[in-house]
Amino acid sequence: MIAHTVVALVALGMGLAFVSADRRSPTSRALAATYAYIGISIYLNIVWTGEWTTADGALPRWAGWFALPEAAATVTMLEWIIRVRRTVPVNLDLDTRFGDRVLRSGQLAGVIYGLVSLFWPDVRLTHFLRASANPALFLSGGFWLFAAPLLYAVAAGFVGILLLLNRRPDRAETTRVLAMAIAVPFLVTAFVLPVDAAAVSVILGEIIFFIGSTHYHVLQGQRGQFMSRFLSPQLAKLVGEQGLARAMQESQREISVVCCDLRGFTPYAAATPSSRVLQVLREYYDAVGAVVSEYEATIKDFAGDGILILVGAPLPIPYHATRALEMAQRIRDLGLALTERWSTPQHRLGIGLGVATGMVTVGVIGSASRLEYTAVGSAVNLASRLCEQAASGEILVDVRTADLAGSELLQAREAIVVKGFGEPVPRYAL
Repeated sequence: MIAHTVVALVALGMGLAFVSADRRSPTSRALAATYAYIGISIYLNIVWTGEWTTADGALPRWAGWFALPEAAATVTMLEWIIRVRRTVPVNLDLDTRFGDRVLRSGQLAGVIYGLVSLFWPDVRLTHFLRASANPALFLSGGFWLFAAPLLYAVAAGFVGILLLLNRRPDRAETTRVLAMAIAVPFLVTAFVLPVDAAAVSVILGEIIFFIGSTHYHVLQGQRGQFMSRFLSPQLAKLVGEQGLARAMQESQREISVVCCDLRGFTPYAAATPSSRVLQVLREYYDAVGAVVSEYEATIKDFAGDGILILVGAPLPIPYHATRALEMAQRIRDLGLALTERWSTPQHRLGIGLGVATGMVTVGVIGSASRLEYTAVGSAVNLASRLCEQAASGEILVDVRTADLAGSELLQAREAIVVKGFGEPVPRYAL
């Protein structure tokens, strides 16, 4: 009884750990519920009912109600797989309904197991639980009355996991899902093993999944640290909680776009050892990335010495035009200090920036193996064109940004003709 009390407490502790570490995530809540129900089931079915066992080993009929936590654990474990599937990107031409239906049918089997236990509690106690003590029970109808729905639920879970792995989730999720696939047989086998052996089987299953979950959270933490350097911390959190597909659904909104690149970089790179050029770019990307993260903006992409930054997507940001101008100033000041240090007597470096605001369409494009967050709209093109026209240390701004920000530091400049725009484009300098 003491051993099973410990096993039950470990399961409850795992459930508490999962929900407290990431309580806003539907996936974590389903996982936490699974292990909480496992802990409750172990305690009720072995520890608590042990006090009611008669001299001949019989248990009262109402002990059949204690099968309900087992059924609930089965349902929530399959729900966890369903929710993990929803966080993994999928090609538009791939029909995922089959896997979801299989998992839902497995949940139905778990419910059937609970109902059968309520109707025939004596059969569950005498023909199913601890059946390995009498191998002849494996051939009885009473055993399969309970084993069939439980094994079907397990098979549905394995089918769901295989279909999930076929979509090639990231390394962290793959590790955790495989750990669950390995742990489940140990948890299920505990139903039919003798009491002492069942405790060992359950604890092995818990340890296996705990190892997989630890690897998952370590990898997620490393990814979060990396993402937070180049994306806003809010975006990294949103992706972790809701999954990439849901966090980056296609939408249309007004945002501000900042484009910056280095002046004189092409001749500098041609005359400088490649190792030094890479060192410069790394330092440049890190410095700009830190400023972008501070202003809760998002780096869309790096293109050599050019960086395109979105302010207001994927997460809406109030006063995005004002924040874009403030961020551009910070990047300019930092960039000028860095380029002064990088420059050589023969090749001087500088930095120029362009800022534009307008309606764009943002969303995810790509394949199941590689996705890219993108923004499409005239504001993106205009920011790039203004950046091309900016001299070293100069920030050129479009009219819409100037109207929204209303900065007294903006000076009107003559309109210019830029590629892709039919009429001359008015502009300001910050």
